This record gives sequence, C-alpha cells and structure tokens, in this order.
Amino acid sequence: MVSEPGARPGLILAAVAVVQFMVSLDLSVVNVGLPEIAAGLGFGAVGLTWVIHAYALTFGGLLLLGGKAADRYGRRRVLLFGLGLFGLASLVGGFAQEPGHLVAARAVQGIGAAALAPAALALLTTTFPSGKARVRAFGIWSATNAAGGALGVLIGGLLTEYAGWRWVMFVNVPMAACALALVWRGVTAGPPPARSSRPDVLGAVLATAGMTLLVFGVVRTDQYPWTSPVTVTTLAVAAALLAAFVHVERTTTREPLIRLGLFANRSVVGANAYNLLAGAALAAAFYFISLYLQRVLGTGPALTGLMFLPLALGVVAGSVLAIKLGYRLAPRTLLVIGGLLTGTGFAWFGLISPDGTFATDVLGPSIVASVGFGLCLGPLVSVATTGVARHESGTASGLLNSSRQIGASLGLAVLGTVAHHRTGPTVTPETLNDGYALGLTLSAALLVAAVLVALTVLRRTSPASGAEQSDDRDPLPARD
Repeated sequence: MVSEPGARPGLILAAVAVVQFMVSLDLSVVNVGLPEIAAGLGFGAVGLTWVIHAYALTFGGLLLLGGKAADRYGRRRVLLFGLGLFGLASLVGGFAQEPGHLVAARAVQGIGAAALAPAALALLTTTFPSGKARVRAFGIWSATNAAGGALGVLIGGLLTEYAGWRWVMFVNVPMAACALALVWRGVTAGPPPARSSRPDVLGAVLATAGMTLLVFGVVRTDQYPWTSPVTVTTLAVAAALLAAFVHVERTTTREPLIRLGLFANRSVVGANAYNLLAGAALAAAFYFISLYLQRVLGTGPALTGLMFLPLALGVVAGSVLAIKLGYRLAPRTLLVIGGLLTGTGFAWFGLISPDGTFATDVLGPSIVASVGFGLCLGPLVSVATTGVARHESGTASGLLNSSRQIGASLGLAVLGTVAHHRTGPTVTPETLNDGYALGLTLSAALLVAAVLVALTVLRRTSPASGAEQSDDRDPLPARD
C-alpha cells in the first residue's frame, strides 16, 4: 500500500466513510420532509421542487470541476473546503425563514458536495491503491454510501415527524464537523501537486455550463414535457456546450479539465457506462417503491422510512459480502453477479399489486435487490480508477460521480414520464400501481444493459488486482 508520508489510513478511511454517508444521506433525507417544508416556509407547488433541483444542479454541474480542483490544489485542501461549505450551508438552511433562503442554502450545499465527494473518493483511491486493503476499503465505502441513501428515507421520516423539518438540514452539521476533525488529523497535506501549465478556464466554464443545463433540462421534464420547446432548447444548448468543451479539450494548450486520453482506458469507460445505467435504475426504483408504499398501500412517511430499512441493511450485507468475495472473484465478475441480482429484485418489484402488502410485495425483492447492489458498489469504484495515474485520480472520481448523478436525473425523468403515461388521466391506486410496476420493470432492464456493458467492455482481471496500476505512472499518452 502506498500513501503519503505521515498519513493515517485508518483515519482517512473513517473520514471518507463519514463524508460519503453524509452526501448520500442528503440526497434522500430532504425528500420525505417536503410537505412540511412547504407548509412551514410557504412554498408553492412549483417552487418546492427547487429544494431538490437547486442541490442537483450545483452538485451535478460542478463535479468535474471539483475533481479537477482536487488534483490541482490537493485533495486535503479541497476536502476541507467542501466540508466547511457543506456544514455551514446545512446550518443556514436549517434556520431558513423564507423559501429563497432554503433554496440558496441547498445550492451552496451542492457546491460543497461537488468539492468533497470526488476529493474524498480520490483520497481513498490513492491511500489504498491495490491488494486486499483496497478491497476492504472500498467495501466499507460502498456500505456507508448505500446505507446513507437508504437510511436517508428513514431518518428523514423520523426527523420530520418527531423533531421538525429543520432537522433534515441540521443533521448534516455534526457529521460535517466529525469529518473535518478526521481529515484534519488523518490526512497530510502532501507535496504540492505538479502544475505543468495554466488551467483550462474556458473548458471548465463550458463543462460546468453544459452539465448544469443538462441536469436542469432533465429535472424540469416534470413541468415541461420532453417534446416541449423549453426542454428541447435547453438540452440542445447543453449538447452544444458539451460538444464545444470536447473541442476545447482536444485543442487547448493549457492543462485540460479532463484529458481525453483518459477515455482510452476501457475500465474508466466501462465503469462509467455501468454507473450511468445503474444510477438511472436505482434512483427511479427507490422513487417508485416509496410512492407505492405511500400512495398505493397508504403508508405514512415514518413507517415508509422504516420499511426501507431492509434495503439499507441488505446493501450493507452485500458490501460486506463483496469484501469477502473480492479476495476470490474479479471486480468484473462481482459487477455481473451484483447487477443480475439487482435486476432480478427490480423485476420482482414489477409484480406489485394494488392490494399487496409489505411482506408479500416489498420485503423479498428489497433483500434481493439491495444485496446485489451492495455487491456492485465497491468493485465499480475500484474498476473506475484502474490504471488511472495518481495525479488524475480526482478527475476520474469526479467523472464517476458525474455519471451517477446524470444517470439518476435521467432515470427519474425518463422512467417517471413513462410511469405517468401508463397511469393515465385517472388516478386511482390501481392505475398508480400499473405505472409504478412498469417503471420498476424498466429499471430491471437497465440493470441487464449494465451487465452487458460489464461483459463486453471491461477486461477480465484477477481477484484483488483491480487497481494495482494506480500509481504515479501514467499508462496513457499525455495527449490524444
């Protein structure tokens, strides 16, 4: 294992685990409290969506920039900045008195998350570059990542019902403070990163604007249909900006935001394609399951959160199992097995009925899907950074986070639209059930597509060797 002199791997792993739990928790903890937030601050129906959109836009739009900043200015520095900003924004948001205050705080939270998420993942990648220690580290990371997302629904429901909606913001403050202390003590500053040339400011602006507009266009399809002039124009401009970004990266004489040679690495391409598809499926499936429990079965928010507990525990169990299997099976094999298990669970969910129960329609598929998902998470991150030079680990981590965020936004928008059309104009438990069942079945199909990507794009490797090339050497040419 190679790490910075004086670094404390145990504290680094603990810090990264807390960071990932906090970021994952924040993606779901607010959702359950939206009705109470609307009542408490006087949000309108349209304005309330910006509590979610403001975070998604800044987080998704700035991830690539955050990853590059971690490589250029140091992972410790960017991580401390992101944690401080995230914690402060959470505190301010909890004291919000007007809708605009909370939306602004959520946007700043997204900026902080876009800095700290890729920096934390890059730090984990470089601290545990190979062998059994890497398998164990990414297993712990994946467990906390998934547990945060699944427990967010439970914690959000309990906090909203028994402590008030403001605590869905305040809950981040002690976690951010704990992570700050761990990073401060456990992570060394390290040598100054090499800066061969001036940063590519134009590329950064184009990528950030393009990613932000892409997420913006997708998340607003709940208000503007896919074929509306607003959506078509927004997505067209986003595509033009991203195309201009690629052109700039190919021709710039400055230090590019993303070196395009990185995409010659099949592990990077395959892992991000898998992540995009899996992220789309998982975000949509969690959304449909929550709505099925509340709108079809008539479950309250706190009990709905409690019913998500098997999902959380299953992911943790799958992540622990991935550690043990990771010593014997290659990451590619675990991605295939985990993807097939998760897809099977979602297909089982597709059999839900309007007169179903938690025990017969939710518990079984929750266990199957969550264990499969847990098997995927750690190996996916390990594969995504295989063969990536140490000085590009932040960029690779930002790219992986971006593909997941874009996948989640696309999955919710596209599958949500399909489910809405299947439900039709007459809203009853039966028609809602039909829409959710179709969305869950399509989520299973996305997992099958992800497995096909793993089989056709990713190379065969031996167990526990998924990232043994992650050192200071750059196995790819400096330029295309």
